[in-house]
Amino acid sequence: MNDLICVGAIAGAFGVKGEVRLKSFTADPGDIADYAPLCTEDGKQSFDITLTRSVKNGFAAQMSGILTKEQADALRGTRLFAPRDRLPSLPDDEYYHADLIGLTVHDTGGAELGRVKAVLNHGATDLLEIQASGQSETVLLPFTMASVPTVDIASGRIVADPPDGLF
Repeated sequence: MNDLICVGAIAGAFGVKGEVRLKSFTADPGDIADYAPLCTEDGKQSFDITLTRSVKNGFAAQMSGILTKEQADALRGTRLFAPRDRLPSLPDDEYYHADLIGLTVHDTGGAELGRVKAVLNHGATDLLEIQASGQSETVLLPFTMASVPTVDIASGRIVADPPDGLF
């Protein structure tokens, strides 16, 4: 299990006074500040966050130690992480993306289909991007109860019932 969960990303500077444009990946986007201080993936930088206003696709935010537009621009693309123990517990049928990435995917007969490479969401439902075993291409599998009846984080596997012809 990963100790850090990605909860947001910096999209660049907002204005000239060191504010950043912040994208939140939390269920309730405004909750991102509640999990502060947030750190970079390598843990070398840590920031307190104050949301100042809503903007298109996120928030304008003040981050500790960021005082200029240049400092804010230098952080563009930086993903922000919170320790797992600061995040809420999830119901049985919900998962943090970080927990799904890397799990082995098997079909209902037990044959290995591949490994979860990423979890994507383009609006309708989450999709598991699966690196198919022995192939260079990836396959997108809807992350629904019909297509993915079993997720067993403890044993590191997912049982999938993909639509015919997907693999």
